[in-house]
Amino acid sequence: MSQHHNAMARLALVLALPLLLALAAPAGAAEPILDLELVVGGLTDPVIVANAGDASGRLFIGEQDGLVWIWDGTQLLPTPFLDVTAQSVSGGEMGLLGLAFDPDFAANGRLYVYYSAPDTTGDPEVDHFTTISRFTVDAGNPNLVDPASETVLLRYPQPYSNHNGGMLAFGPDNLLYIGLGDGGSGGDPGNRGQSLSTLLGKILRIDPQGDGFPSDPDRNYTIPADNPFVGVAGEDEIWALGLRNPWRFSFDRLTGDLFIGDVGQNAWEEIDLEPAASPGGANYGWRCYEGSHPYNTTGCAAPDQYVFPILEYPHSQGCSVTGGYRYRGPAFPNLVGYYLYADYCTGTVWGATTNGSTWSSTPLLSSFLSVASFGEDESGELYITDRVSGVGAVYRIIDTSPTDQVFADGFESGDASAWSAVIP
Repeated sequence: MSQHHNAMARLALVLALPLLLALAAPAGAAEPILDLELVVGGLTDPVIVANAGDASGRLFIGEQDGLVWIWDGTQLLPTPFLDVTAQSVSGGEMGLLGLAFDPDFAANGRLYVYYSAPDTTGDPEVDHFTTISRFTVDAGNPNLVDPASETVLLRYPQPYSNHNGGMLAFGPDNLLYIGLGDGGSGGDPGNRGQSLSTLLGKILRIDPQGDGFPSDPDRNYTIPADNPFVGVAGEDEIWALGLRNPWRFSFDRLTGDLFIGDVGQNAWEEIDLEPAASPGGANYGWRCYEGSHPYNTTGCAAPDQYVFPILEYPHSQGCSVTGGYRYRGPAFPNLVGYYLYADYCTGTVWGATTNGSTWSSTPLLSSFLSVASFGEDESGELYITDRVSGVGAVYRIIDTSPTDQVFADGFESGDASAWSAVIP
C-alpha cells in the first residue's frame, strides 16, 4: 500500500498505460477481456479475501480495522467471524493485514492472522509490534472464532508505522510464509533488508507447530531444519531477503512457484519470482536496487548476487504494486496461466505471461479502484478488494472473451447476473 493519489492523477496514469506495455498471450488462446462482478459492497477498508480450503465454499473478507466477515455465497453473515479490534491498532499501513487457514483446517479449525499491536513498552525506537497469532474456530459454531483461543506465535517490534508487509500464506510444503517490510521510513535507513540479524525486509518460513524458543515468549514456533540460513549467524526464520515491502505474495497452486509483489520506493514497482524448486536464500536486492535499478549500492555485492524482478513498471504508470495470483480456475480457460497483479493508485490490473524465462504483461482492466489485495477461492477463481472506507467492496474477476466454457453451476460465460450481489 502507499499514499493516495488524486483522481486526475490516477486517470492520467491509466490512460498512458496501453502505450507502455505489450502482451504475450498463450499461443492459440484468445486475449482475456476482464471485467468485475460485485460480490459485496459497503465494506470498510477490505484488505483480505481468503478461503478455508474446507469445501464450505465460504469467502473470508478481512477489514483493516480488525474484523473478518464470512460471505456464504449468498450474503455476508451478520456476525464477524473474527474480531481483533481490541488488541490491534489500525490506520495508514497498520491493522489486520493477513489471514491464512491451516492446511488441515477442516480437521483442526486453526487459522493464523497478522495484525499490528500497539507498543506497550515505552521504547522510543518502537512504533508498534507486528503480531502473528493462531486462533481456533469455536467448537459449537463453524462461523465463529473462539476469541479465547489466541496464541501469539510471533511478536516483533516495528520502528516506523509503514512498510509492514502483512501477507501470510501456507506453501506447498505446508509451512507458513510471512512477509515483513523493511521497517519503514524511506530508503531503508537501517539497511534492514540486507541484514540477516533482523526479520525486517524478509519473507520468513516457519512451522507454526511446537515451540523452538522456550525462553522467548515472543516466539512460539519451530524453525524448519532446511531453512537456508540455519547454522549461519543471523535469524533462522529468514527464507528470502532484500525486500522493501512485500505487501502481497502468492503460490501458484499448480506449480508451487512463489510470486512476490514488492512495493517500490519512488521510481519502480516490481514482481519477483521464486521457482518452486528454490532452496531459499534469494536476495531480491533492496536497498541496493529498486527493481533492477541501482538505488543505494554502498557496501553492496556484485549485481550477480541478487535476484532481479521478472516484471517491473515505473512510477509514470502507477505508485504501489499489489501482487496477485496466477489464474488456475476452471471458469475462464482463456485466462489460465496469466499472473494477475495491479497498481493500488491507478486500479489497473495487468495480466502477465511467460515465454520461456521471459515475462511480459499487458493492462487487461482499468478499474479506477484502490486495489488493495487479491484473493482466491477454493476452485481458483480470483477476487480483488477495493480499499475505500465505508464504501469498500470485493469483486470477482471475470473474463468476457468468447468461449464455449460452461461454469460448474451451469451458467455460461458472461452471465454476470447469476453471481453478482450487493449487501447494503
